[in-house]
Order: sequence, then C-alpha cells, then structure tokens
Amino acid sequence: MTTIGILGGGQLGRMLALAGYPLGFQFRFLDPTPGTAPVDALAPRIRSEQGYDDAAALAQFRDGLDVVTYEFENVPVATAERLAAQVPVFPPPAALQAAQDRFIEKSFFRDLGIPTPPFERVDSLPELEAAVAKVGLPAMLKTRRLGYDGKGQQFIRAAEDVAPAWHALGNVPLILEGFVDFDRELSILAVRGQDGATAFYPLVQNRHHDGILHRSVAPAPDLSPEAQALAQSFATRVMEEVGYVGVLAIELFGVGETLIANEMAPRVHNSGHWTIEGAETSQFENHLRAVAGLPLGSTAMRGHAAMFNILGEFPPDITAILAIPGTHLHLYDKAPRPGRKLGHVTLRCDDGADFTERLAQVKGLLRG
Repeated sequence: MTTIGILGGGQLGRMLALAGYPLGFQFRFLDPTPGTAPVDALAPRIRSEQGYDDAAALAQFRDGLDVVTYEFENVPVATAERLAAQVPVFPPPAALQAAQDRFIEKSFFRDLGIPTPPFERVDSLPELEAAVAKVGLPAMLKTRRLGYDGKGQQFIRAAEDVAPAWHALGNVPLILEGFVDFDRELSILAVRGQDGATAFYPLVQNRHHDGILHRSVAPAPDLSPEAQALAQSFATRVMEEVGYVGVLAIELFGVGETLIANEMAPRVHNSGHWTIEGAETSQFENHLRAVAGLPLGSTAMRGHAAMFNILGEFPPDITAILAIPGTHLHLYDKAPRPGRKLGHVTLRCDDGADFTERLAQVKGLLRG
C-alpha cells in the first residue's frame, strides 16, 4: 500500500486525498495551520508551531512515506530538499524554487523562450523609477514572493502612482511587470509521469475579480488548435527542463492568437477543478498517478465543463443550484470569511446549447 505525504492541508490536499482513496493510497499531511484544516477529517495531520522547518515534525511526517508532494507552492524549498534526501519528492524542489519568486519565474520562462510581459527587479524607489522608464506605464508592481489571489500587488497607471505603490509594498523584494491588455485569461494544465510520459488538458478560459479566480470554462471558447499546441509546448519546455513529475499549471494571457505567460503553479490548480466531473481523469487523480509512478489517465473531456468558486459566503439557495442538470457541489469544510474559497460548483454537459443556458443559470445563482 502506497502512503503519500502531502505538504499543506488546504482544499487541494483534501481533493487529492478524495481522489487517491479509490486507488488504495493512504495519506499523511504536514501543515502548521492552527485550528482545523480541510484535510482533518480525511487523514492524519502533523502540526508544528515552528512551521515547516521543525525537524522533529518533519521526521514524524516522513516516517514510512513512499513519496511526498505538496498542495501549495510556498513550502520552504529547504524543507522539500531535506525531505528529498530521504524520500522521493515530486514535483522536484527545482520547480518549487522557480515558482516561489516571480522574478526567478519570469527569468526562467524567458530563458526557455516562453513569452512574458516585460519585467524588471525592484529593490528601491530609485530602482522602481528606473524600471518604470524601461517597462513603461501602465504596469503592475508585485512582491516577488508570497503574493496570491491578488494580494501583494499595486497597479501603477501614471507617474504620480509610483511612489505610493512603492510605499505600499516596499521593504521587500519586488518586480515590476508591464501591463498586458489581454483579450482573455487562460490556463494550461499538464501532467508528466515518472517515465516522462505527458498528457494535457484543453486550454481553459478564466475569469478573475480582484485577482481571485471566479470561474473557469473548458474548453476555452473559440480555441484554435494552434493555441492549444503552443500552450502545450510551453508546458513541455518547463517540465523537461526540471525533470517534472505531477500536474503543472501555467496561467496565460491571450492577446489574439498570441499567448503570454503570467505565472506557473507546480501543483494541482484551481482552474482545473472542472476535471473532477468534466474529464476522463481528474487533475487530482492524474497528479497522484504521476507521483506514485503509475500510468497517466486520459485527459479527454466529457463534453463541456465549467467551475465556479464559492467565495466568502455560501450560496443562499444550494438546492436551486443542484436542481440544474449537470451541477456538482464541492465544499471544503471551511468557515465563511470575506474572499475565502469555501468550495466550488462544477457543471458538465454534453450539448453546447444546453451548457450555455445552464452556465448562465449557475452564474445567476452564485452572483458570479
């Protein structure tokens, strides 16, 4: 029986465990979150007030594990490397290191020939002023580390916004990125096995509000084969460069038929939740298959699919949502809080016209 250790105990870890139990896997989590966590009802969780650097907690966590993976990318690289010296860790720590720092990540893309917005590192107000002169305005000033879901960034529209943006985010390493006037936001999910086999899900179109993903539609409407092939080539370059194993997500800006890389996530991804009902093999099952050394499953779609995040508060009428044919509810066992991801609704439908109608119905009930 394979026992998989997962660093992190949020909803992604929860869905990994739910996908893995039918395969006969057992799980153990390491997550220092105080109080309850979404995985607590599913498997043992090792906790430590010292976080992921606690040697005793790490020893307790790794004892008897066959493989380790992670469900978010802000696990300390040193922790992943320490574990990798004693048990296989997938995706490899090199992918984690590249994804944790936006400047390193953008440089990594650039070195692989993957288009990105123009960018400059920023460590002082004079450096920000010089970066603005190079990159131009408008631009996004972001923390290099730890920002997610719209956190840790400031939009600079004009010269008078430069100093306030610096003071809002200063005293930490920053990156200035040129603003991309995109037509739509997309993401590609790929998976690579230990044997080097790869599989790709169709490009997904995403809609964000205030930096937080609200919904994803798969496949992206009016998707050309060339765009799909280009996105797959980006993911392939990344995975081959670091010897990747597991699911990888790359978020992209679509400008006409041009694709520009925004960021990557070396893990299962919010924009892939639709795969639970909408694909032959979900991203969660395929990630586990990959890290456990099993053959990858088919990524073929089952008709049309969409995912809606439940944010901040629960829908007032869950019954009405579930009355719409093809809907499925996933709750994460989390208490309501403004902006918090509490769960999601997936919609799957064979017929395109029915899918469009039901998509509008779910959107209306979720106010999203």
